[in-house]
Amino acid sequence: VVHLMLKGVFSSPSNNMGKPRGLRTARKLRNHRRVQRWADLTYKKRNFGSALKANPLGGASHAKGIVVEKLGIEAKQPNSAVRKCVRVQLIKNGKKVAAFVPRDGSLNYIDENDEVLIAGFGRKGLSPGDIPGVRFKVVKVSGVSLMALFKEIKEKPRA
Repeated sequence: VVHLMLKGVFSSPSNNMGKPRGLRTARKLRNHRRVQRWADLTYKKRNFGSALKANPLGGASHAKGIVVEKLGIEAKQPNSAVRKCVRVQLIKNGKKVAAFVPRDGSLNYIDENDEVLIAGFGRKGLSPGDIPGVRFKVVKVSGVSLMALFKEIKEKPRA
């Protein structure tokens, strides 16, 4: 047997390089895959738990908050515009976030100290497009859809 190993009969042609193969390698392959998956950024974000702690919505799709102030955030280059946003303090944890107010003139329907419902902006936690640092958008104002207010289907309730 030693003589055959020296000749190269039992060893692989590439001098034992590459992944282990054979009947008794399942544990080795499984453990190696488990270790290597942590190099994948999306896997790490999903399973490490720190992304959930850093998320102001705490893993939820929507959150209610109180409008602290109205903002005009300048668009990034090469665009030139003032994007209408609001600073919102979330009810569930007190964190303050900036939320974009979609559609032209919709900021007129939002007043300070209004209760708004915010949702993500569709980039999985990243700010979209040319609005720096804004990761959320306003969906409802005082329990009424912002779209319904914009289309004048409904009116904002008097408080």
